[in-house]
Amino acid sequence: MTLQEKMKKELKSKRIFELAKKYAYEYIDGMDSMDAFPKEETLRLLHHFDESLKDESSSAEEIITQLHQYGSPTTTAQSSGRYFGFVNGSTIPVSVAAKWVSDVWDQNGGLFYTSAINSKLEQVCETWLKDIFNLPPSTVAGFVSGTSTANLCAIAAARFALLKKQGWDVNENGLMGCPPIRIVVHDQTHSSIKKTLALLGLGKKSIEWIPTDQQGRILVDQLPKLDSNTLVILQAGNVNSGAFDNFEAVCTQANKADAWVHIDGAFGLWAAASKSLNFLTKGIEKASSWAVDGHKTLNTPYDCGIVLCKEKDALISSMQATGEYLEYSHQRDPILYTNEMSKRARAIELWATLKYLGKSGIDELVTSLHKNALTLSKQLGSSGFKIVNEVVFNQVLVACENEKETLKCLDNLKKSGTIWLGGSTWQGESVIRISVCSWYTDKSDIQKTIQTFIKARNQP
Repeated sequence: MTLQEKMKKELKSKRIFELAKKYAYEYIDGMDSMDAFPKEETLRLLHHFDESLKDESSSAEEIITQLHQYGSPTTTAQSSGRYFGFVNGSTIPVSVAAKWVSDVWDQNGGLFYTSAINSKLEQVCETWLKDIFNLPPSTVAGFVSGTSTANLCAIAAARFALLKKQGWDVNENGLMGCPPIRIVVHDQTHSSIKKTLALLGLGKKSIEWIPTDQQGRILVDQLPKLDSNTLVILQAGNVNSGAFDNFEAVCTQANKADAWVHIDGAFGLWAAASKSLNFLTKGIEKASSWAVDGHKTLNTPYDCGIVLCKEKDALISSMQATGEYLEYSHQRDPILYTNEMSKRARAIELWATLKYLGKSGIDELVTSLHKNALTLSKQLGSSGFKIVNEVVFNQVLVACENEKETLKCLDNLKKSGTIWLGGSTWQGESVIRISVCSWYTDKSDIQKTIQTFIKARNQP
């Protein structure tokens, strides 16, 4: 039997797909009893993947079984209710099912002619997102891998537009000898912004750093005089404290000066969808571009990032997708709005998530994350821990009575297996960082987390 015949037989028999479904269901059923992060002895199972690549073809059933037997136990239980690390969301069930279907479709989402369904659903999601975030009608969206890439696309669009106003075509002339661009960034900006600026040739010496308050919010009265050559970068949701910048005040100044404002809203921009929290995002509609993830607060599967830009021409021009072989249509061609040419059709599960939840469901989800964060902070505070930040969204910073005790507690928490979270430094102090991002987190998860904190603090 040839390899082609073998693969056609496997495709038509569907045995490996039934096996994969069986193992997926086993994983879902065991999720509540899983460690949030695998213990050291469990991680030793990974050595089963250390093998030389054979000359002959392997059994499909054996591959799927090996993946489940040794891979499933060593996964991070991100979809559970007790994983609080890195602002990583869980997954809404319908979004996983939609991804399963779209994985079989295996669409290249770059052009209408490579995936009409992805093109259509990107268009629908763009309309819905503008409505959810109350953005200007001219806003367009590109669907990328995450906020890091969304920031890259948005700031590239800003660079193109700001230089164009000065009579410089960066696509034709490059950056050598170009007019200066002023970049105003505060000292609590996310590391992905610093990385993006470096990748785009906008180095540290071009940045005007602005101080922040004790919660990591930009000090508006420290803003320099802005002009039409300025890019201002703000933040919706500080990665440590969860704090939001004063968009209304900064954007009002920027609009008068014809400056470009970009908002990095990886997880925090979704506060706009909550009736009780949308005051945090007041004024975001006055910005020029925005970046946000679906796979964090909204709980879509990985990967799902979104760039939103008020100036369509600036985004399309900066992405400059050209090629003699490319066939554009009269419909939406997604390649025009992102840096990717071949791209996953990630709008499919985003569409399924948005449609399933609806506006009220998104509100409920976002608000529930905040409520869980508040509950954790209050109960930990009453148990003798220090809550270092104002819990305005889904981030909680915790400390013990001194630096040594905090680090010891953090180490014990990580070893517990019951929960997983990370550490950080805030205002020069070591802290334990809780990111509440999963729809799955319930009262029992909260109580287990409190008990685990107390036990970790009391352990030697």
